[in-house]
Amino acid sequence: MKIPTTLKHKPVIVCEDYENIDGRNAHNSDAKGISLGLAQWNDRGKVDISAKVWRHTGEKWSRQSEELPLHRVLDLAILICRAKLYFQDAYRFEKLYDQSNPMIDRIGLQGDAMTVAICEDNEMLDKDIALFNQVLSEDGEILGERLRTLARILKEMGY
Repeated sequence: MKIPTTLKHKPVIVCEDYENIDGRNAHNSDAKGISLGLAQWNDRGKVDISAKVWRHTGEKWSRQSEELPLHRVLDLAILICRAKLYFQDAYRFEKLYDQSNPMIDRIGLQGDAMTVAICEDNEMLDKDIALFNQVLSEDGEILGERLRTLARILKEMGY
């Protein structure tokens, strides 16, 4: 399915067969494509690049399609990696986290830091963290393949 080029987000780089590789939803996903392009929120004289996940209901392009600035995509990748690293050893804690210190890490970015922590305000945390850990484990192959690919590309780029 071709990603539309007549909408406000202007695709430049596309993956129009994303539904075939969309994790557990592969071959049965409403996310039909992903793209990098000119952001829909661009103002005259100011241009940003964004990443977009294109969703299709089967009849039309969905309003639930998401568009994110590239730095947020990378921030999410950092958060995923840090969470995955944390849960490798979370089994050591009775409730899968240190109740006396719910902060996982502070990752320096742009002269400040991204605080990564367990959400203690979640009333269903005990159940939810166990499910989160289970899904991370079940999706280990899907995530691992993508992380290895990302690591290889970052290495090729000199990082």
